[in-house]
Amino acid sequence: MRSRGRRLRVPWVVVAALALAAAGPGAPPVLRAGAGGPVSLAGQLLVATEEIRDPRFHHTVIYMVRHDATGALGLVVNRPLGETPLARLLELFGAAGEGVGGSVRVHYGGPVEITRAFVLHTTDWASAETTVVGGGIGVTSHPAVLDAIARGQGPRRSLFALGYAGWAARQLEGELERGAWISVPADEALVFDDAAESKWRRATARRKIEI
Repeated sequence: MRSRGRRLRVPWVVVAALALAAAGPGAPPVLRAGAGGPVSLAGQLLVATEEIRDPRFHHTVIYMVRHDATGALGLVVNRPLGETPLARLLELFGAAGEGVGGSVRVHYGGPVEITRAFVLHTTDWASAETTVVGGGIGVTSHPAVLDAIARGQGPRRSLFALGYAGWAARQLEGELERGAWISVPADEALVFDDAAESKWRRATARRKIEI
């Protein structure tokens, strides 16, 4: 949505959102795995087609965290908002930020529950609160991951997101049938690289041509 290269002045509404997310008890229920239902797209990339006119999803690339009979959840991975100091985030989560350097790139994860913070990351690091999706990628919505990153003991690659994209049962299937989305394979490079402006094009290029 906005380009990298300038420090993010986090609006107070976002600061409040981060504080609320820190106060929440562990991962939200929507991350719990379900059973049955359609073939799961969890671990895949959901890519918006030109059929989508909603500006919240125009040219978005979404990493699917969950998809089962109860619905679906994913995180937008190509809409960075800017950067904020890691020390500031730790302080918002009630942890000590003194002496901590570096910054975190903040992403728009989706329009649902903007008061929720998620870290999508490689699974070389994981905690009891981590949901492992597959392909070496998991998601954690607990401040332990930020603390690990600050101590240099966190995951190799990560993406910090506010909010998520969510669908009710069978809603996503209907949108797929109408051609609003395509699903393509995900990999670490495309999910986590910083070239957000080209992710939609690169993800779209992975679409299989059916004859």
